[in-house]
Amino acid sequence: MKSVFPARRIVPADHLAFANLPVDWITMGDAKTRIAVHRRGDFGSGRMPLVCVPGYNRNMSDFTSLADYLPRVGRGDWPLVLIDLAGRGRADDRSKEADYGSVADAHDLSDMLMALGIGRAIILGQGHGGQVAMALASEHPLLVGGAILLDAGPVTDSRSIVRLRNNLAHLHGLRGSKTVMAGFTKILAAIYPGLPENLLPPLASRSHWFDKRGRARPLFDDKLIARLKDFSFDDVLAPQWPLFDALTSAPLLLLRTQLTDQVRRETFEEMVRRRPDATALTIMGQGSPALFDEIEDVEAVARFLDEASSRLAAT
Repeated sequence: MKSVFPARRIVPADHLAFANLPVDWITMGDAKTRIAVHRRGDFGSGRMPLVCVPGYNRNMSDFTSLADYLPRVGRGDWPLVLIDLAGRGRADDRSKEADYGSVADAHDLSDMLMALGIGRAIILGQGHGGQVAMALASEHPLLVGGAILLDAGPVTDSRSIVRLRNNLAHLHGLRGSKTVMAGFTKILAAIYPGLPENLLPPLASRSHWFDKRGRARPLFDDKLIARLKDFSFDDVLAPQWPLFDALTSAPLLLLRTQLTDQVRRETFEEMVRRRPDATALTIMGQGSPALFDEIEDVEAVARFLDEASSRLAAT
């Protein structure tokens, strides 16, 4: 009989990607599933916290550079929350495959904000995290004081889903530490073509840890990938523009990495057309997830934090 209780993920205590990201665990509304949160900054400053929600199978380590760079652009005490959604990073897995989805994650995000005493926040959502932000705004619009959609929108490109599924299947079939790392390097080099090769292995540790035999162990629940089994390259996913429109009353920053395959250019342009008040920027020379390793990209986020907070103070 399968357990109805969440599974606790085992992650090496010295795992590189989480070295400077200590977490607290918060139990969700189902009274059994824990998500992981990392907090830093001054939560008594009156500023709206920035809550960073990672992509589909990703975790909070994707926002490490953003968190580290914010102090360099004068936002060192800005309240910041990084989150591992259920089934990712150091959070618990959900009991059943069917329990995963953006709506369930939005409910967890709402529970987390309530548990932390945050009445309104700026949500930065990468990929799937952006869909979670839109779902949250649809259910609880007053919780979203601003939104940053990064390679996220109301229409996900099916090509990115198939690529993710196929890449992971390839990586998980490799054996031997050198072969495994060569596989990661090849995939990551296509996403970040300008990055020196020696910087690619640390990026691999954001999604996997490696056992003593050199095998890649995922930092996410396999059930997440099982949900992708029926997608094809030529699938056209149903647009969810009402979810995007749920952000109408919130200040909006639209970010797209130059090489992403998660959101088509025409979808991004339609998002800009529908929200002419939003700031829209392209992060050059990389794909998803964005690295936030260039100061100008972090400065764009910092300016938006000031803008969104000022707009709230004026209301």
